[in-house]
Amino acid sequence: MPLRLEIDRKFTQSSERVKCVDIHPTEPWVLATMYDGHVIIYNYETSAVVKSWEVTDQPVRCGAFVARKQWIIVGADDMFIRCYNYNTMEKIKVFEAHIDYIRSITVHPTLPIFVTCSDDMHVKAWDWEKGWDCVMLFEGHAHYVMQVKFNPKDPNTFASASLDHTIKVWNLSSPVPNFTLEGHEKGVNCVDYYNGGDKPYLVSGGDDKCVRIWDYQTKSCVQTLEGHSHNVSCVAFLPDRPLIVSGSEDGSVILWHSNTYRLEQKLSYGLDRCWSVAYLKGSNKVALGFDEGTVLLQMGKDTPVASMDSSGKVILAKHNEVSTVNVRTVQGTPTDGERLSVATKELGSCEIYPQTLAHSPNGRFVAVCGDGEYIIYTALNLRNKSFGSADQVVWDNSVGEYATRLGTSDIRVFNKLFKERKSMRPTYAAESIFGGALLAVSGKDFICFYDWEDLQLVRRIDVEANGVYWSDQAHLLAIVSESSFYVLQYSADAVHKALEEGGGRFPEDGVEDAFELIHEVSETVQTARWVGDCFVYTNTSSRLNYAVGAEVTTLVHMDRPMFLLGYLPKENRLYCIDKEQNVVSYTLLLAVLEFKTAVVRGGIHIAKEKVLPRIPTSEHSKLARFLESQGLKEDALDLATDPDYRCDLAIGLGRLDLATEIAREFPSELKWSQLADLATVKGDFVLAEEALRESDDYSGLLTLYSARSDKKSMVQLADKASAAHKMNVAFLAAFMSGELEKCLDVLLQSGRIPEAAIFARTYLPSRMTPIVDMWRTELRKSGSVRIADAIADPTAHPHLFPGIEDSIAGEQAAKTMAARRVGKPGTAFADHRHEAGMELAELLQAMNINGNGTAPAGIEDNKIDGMVDDMDKDEFGDPPAEGDPVGVDGSMPVGNATPIET
Repeated sequence: MPLRLEIDRKFTQSSERVKCVDIHPTEPWVLATMYDGHVIIYNYETSAVVKSWEVTDQPVRCGAFVARKQWIIVGADDMFIRCYNYNTMEKIKVFEAHIDYIRSITVHPTLPIFVTCSDDMHVKAWDWEKGWDCVMLFEGHAHYVMQVKFNPKDPNTFASASLDHTIKVWNLSSPVPNFTLEGHEKGVNCVDYYNGGDKPYLVSGGDDKCVRIWDYQTKSCVQTLEGHSHNVSCVAFLPDRPLIVSGSEDGSVILWHSNTYRLEQKLSYGLDRCWSVAYLKGSNKVALGFDEGTVLLQMGKDTPVASMDSSGKVILAKHNEVSTVNVRTVQGTPTDGERLSVATKELGSCEIYPQTLAHSPNGRFVAVCGDGEYIIYTALNLRNKSFGSADQVVWDNSVGEYATRLGTSDIRVFNKLFKERKSMRPTYAAESIFGGALLAVSGKDFICFYDWEDLQLVRRIDVEANGVYWSDQAHLLAIVSESSFYVLQYSADAVHKALEEGGGRFPEDGVEDAFELIHEVSETVQTARWVGDCFVYTNTSSRLNYAVGAEVTTLVHMDRPMFLLGYLPKENRLYCIDKEQNVVSYTLLLAVLEFKTAVVRGGIHIAKEKVLPRIPTSEHSKLARFLESQGLKEDALDLATDPDYRCDLAIGLGRLDLATEIAREFPSELKWSQLADLATVKGDFVLAEEALRESDDYSGLLTLYSARSDKKSMVQLADKASAAHKMNVAFLAAFMSGELEKCLDVLLQSGRIPEAAIFARTYLPSRMTPIVDMWRTELRKSGSVRIADAIADPTAHPHLFPGIEDSIAGEQAAKTMAARRVGKPGTAFADHRHEAGMELAELLQAMNINGNGTAPAGIEDNKIDGMVDDMDKDEFGDPPAEGDPVGVDGSMPVGNATPIET
C-alpha cells in the first residue's frame, strides 16, 4: 500500500535562481543563497523577509546556519568563505578558501569545524577556534567535488560526491579516504546519510539520472531508483519520515519510500530546475531550492505517535521502532511541565511505518496503522495478533471489538477474537471513523452514529467533525469541529427503547432522542480526553484547558505544542507528550473536578459537604471563582481565601462591614477605592471619607468636602494635594475655601506663571509686579526676549492699567469684609439674596469706599455687609447654621469669586 502522508506546501517564495537552502533549528527561518550573489533569510510562518543582503557579484552556491554561534557561513564562486552574524549582520570572517568555485559546506554538529569542497578537486576542514585555519586537506578526487555531508551516527566521518563518478568516505583525522563507492555511470552531484540506527546506508544522485542507495559497511549498492528524466541534483534521507527526497534538473521532486524503495509521490511546482534540499531532524519540514524560488513542505502532521493505557504504560513509535515507558515509575512527585525521567524499553520493530497507535479499552492490545495497513499487537511484548489493509483502526469502548476503514466505502467490524463480524459500504464518502460507545462515521459536513452490533444508524448530526471523544461512562461525548466543540448527552435508554419498539430495528432516520446538545464552546481543539465528566483538551494557542459544563478553565499555558496522553486518577496527574516524545505531567485534582461537576448539576450542598473536605485549602480560591461564575457569590465568599478576592466579593454583595474589615486588615489602594464607592452608595459618608483618605483619592475628597461645605477639611486637603503634586485639586480646594493667596502659590509651584499673572490681575492685583518679573525671566531663559519685553508691568506702566488703584483697594476691602463674615449663619442668606451679581469694583467706585473697608457717611454698614456677603457666595451657598451636622467649624466663608474688574 502507498504511504499515506499529507504533504502541505507551507511556504513559497519566487526569486532569482536558488542554489542552496537550509532550515534554522529553532527559528522559523529558511536560508536561500542565490546565483546573483544575494543571501536571503525568509520567515516561513509569515512569508516575510527577515534578512537580505548582497554577498558578492558572483553566485553563492552554498550556505549553512550555525545556530550555536548565531552565524551563517556561505561560499561563492569568487573562492571566498564568508561568515556573518545573522542577528547583527556583522561580518565575522572573510577569507579565500579554494582556487575554484566552492560547491558545498557542511558543519560539524558539535565541534568548531566545517568542511568545504570545490571545483579545485579538494576537500578542506576549517576550525574557527584556531583562527579559521585549514586543519586538514583531503585529496583524492579526480574531478569537481560537488557535495560533502557528515555522518549523523559518526560525526568524525563524512562523505563527498564528485563528478569523477565516485563517492568517497573520509575521516577527519586522515587526509586519505577510508574507501570509495563506485557505481554511477556519470558524475555524482549529491550525497546524504540515513539517520536511523538500523541501516548503515547513504544515498547519492548523479548525472546518470539515478538515485542509488549504498551500504557503506559492505561498500555495495543496495538499490538503484529510476524516475527522473534529467540529472539528479539533490537527495536527502528524511530523519523523521520513511522517505528519500530527490530533486532533479527536470524540475521534479520525487518521494521514495526508504524501506520499500517504492516511488510514493512525484511533485512538481513549476519553478524549473531543483538544486537543493534541506531538512531538520525532529521536524517534518523540508525546504527546496529551485531556479525560480524557494518552497517549504510539511510532510504529514506533527502529532507524535503514542498511546497510554489506564495503568500508565505509554507505547511510542518512532520510525519503525516501538518502545514503551511507564510513567508510574517516576520517583517522587514530578514538577508540573518538566520532562519525566523514565526508562525507555525497546519493544521491537514494526513491519509498517506507524502513523497512528491506539490501545484497546482494556490495555491488552495496541493497534498500529500506517501505509494503508494495520497490525494488532499485544501491548506487553509486541506480538502480532492480527493484520490487514486499512487507513484507520478504532476500538469500541468496552467489549474489545474494533472497526477498520479502507478508502471511503469499506468499513468492517471485528470481534475480540480478531474475526470479521460485520461490514458496511456507506452510501456517502466516509472520510473518517471514530470509536466509542457507538461507531461514528464522518462525511463531508455531517457525522453518522451506528450501533456496533448491526451497524444500524442511530443518529445523524449535521456538523463537520474532526474528532469524537466519549466519556468513560459513555453518557457524554464531545464532537470537535474546526472552530468549536459540542458537548452532547447520550441516552442509551432512549436507544434501547427505540430498538425494542421497532422489533430489533431502529427507525430509518435514527433515534431523535439519542443525543441532546448541552453546550457549544468556541474553541479550536487539538487533542482531548474525558476525565469523569470534565472535558480536558489542548488548543492551538498551546493552552491546556478543561471544561465543566460550559465553564472553561485554563490549567496551564504551555511553552510549546503538547498532546494529551491520558489521566491517572490515583496520582491526580494529567500526562502530555511533545513532538520530540518527551512526556510531561500536570496536576489536576480529581476532587476539584468532582466538586465542579456537582455544582453544575445543582448539588452545591453535596459538593461542599462531601467533596470539599478532600480538596486542599490552596485550591479554594480557584473553586470560589468557579462558584462566582455559576452565580453563587455567597458560597464563593465563604470559600475564598485570597483577601483581595474576598473583598471584591464582599463589595459585590454589598457587605460593607466585611469589606471594611478586610480592607483594614489587608490594606490596598484598590480595596479602599472600591470601598469608597460602596460607602457612598450606602450613604455612610464617615466610612467614605476614611476610604478616600486611605486610597489617596484627592478628587473624591474634594467632592465630599465641597458637598458638605467643610472649609477646615478643604484647607487641609489643599495642603495635602499640593504636597502630593495634585495641583488641580490643590487649586480648586484653595479657591473654594477663599484662600486666594494659596491659589496663587499653587500656580507658581506648578510652573504655571502666565496663569498666575492672569489670576493675580483678576483677584490679587497687589502681587502683579513680582509675578510679571518672574514671567519675563522665564521667557528670556527660553529665548522669547521680544515677548518678554512686550509684557507690561502695572508699576512701570500704570497708564496701561486704568483703575488699578481701585482694584488694589478693592482687594484689601474684600479681605476685610471676608474676615467680618466669619461665623455668619446660613439663615442670613435670604436677607442678602437680592444683592447677588453686584461687582465689587463697581460698588467701591460708586461708594468711594476707603482702603480700610469703611464706607462714606450715609452708607449703612449692614448694606455693605449684605453686598459683600452676596459677593462672597459661590455655588455652595452660605456656611451651615450652628448645630448643623454637615458643617465642621460652623462657617464656610469663601473668597470674592467675582472678578475685581472687568
